[in-house]
Amino acid sequence: MAITTCVFDAYGTLFDVAAAARQAASEPDFAAIKDSWPQVAEHWRQKQLSYSWLRAVTGAHDDFWQVTQEGLDWALEKTGHDDNPALRARLLALYWELQAFTEVPKMLKTLKNAGLNTAILSNGSPAMLEGAVSSAGLADTLDAVLSVESVGIFKPNARVYELVGQKFGCTPSQVLFVSSNGWDAAAATGFGFTTAWVNRAGEPMDRLPWKPVHVLQDLNGIPELAGV
Repeated sequence: MAITTCVFDAYGTLFDVAAAARQAASEPDFAAIKDSWPQVAEHWRQKQLSYSWLRAVTGAHDDFWQVTQEGLDWALEKTGHDDNPALRARLLALYWELQAFTEVPKMLKTLKNAGLNTAILSNGSPAMLEGAVSSAGLADTLDAVLSVESVGIFKPNARVYELVGQKFGCTPSQVLFVSSNGWDAAAATGFGFTTAWVNRAGEPMDRLPWKPVHVLQDLNGIPELAGV
């Protein structure tokens, strides 16, 4: 069946999760991470994801903002910056206004102009996602912002992917699901979506029972995959 609905993961896919640490490092008050900000950003992201998986497996759900703070606290301790509360506060504030990748606005507008449904499907809490979408000016190009909070468990649980069909009345085969996380795209393939993994860093393919249908370096090719 033809693609009718394009759904995007948010963090790392539409929004640059390294932007908060990069921006803070450029500010004189936070020169302490001028050289170590890439490590702060990487550890922060990895723990944010790891903690979401552990909470999903153990049933100890909390919203993504709590997980985001816990991941940052670990990252700051790991990099020797856990004694800097002002840095912590600044990084958390910047996470609410992450920059979208440069190709995102045009790509989403192209999909919308072609009459396709567009949506975010994210681990993020509704408030976090609203802040990011508003800050990036993407509200007019999205039909829905779907959060795992409505089902109380993080991706890649199937209940999360089911939210798309519930919202748009589409079958999995009508959905193009896009994520920068290889494990997320793989699990969505297993659910029945056509998937695209945006592999900006050139990472190896995850060893999982399923694989992404498409692998791209950025989001520019998404309209073509959607049949636009």
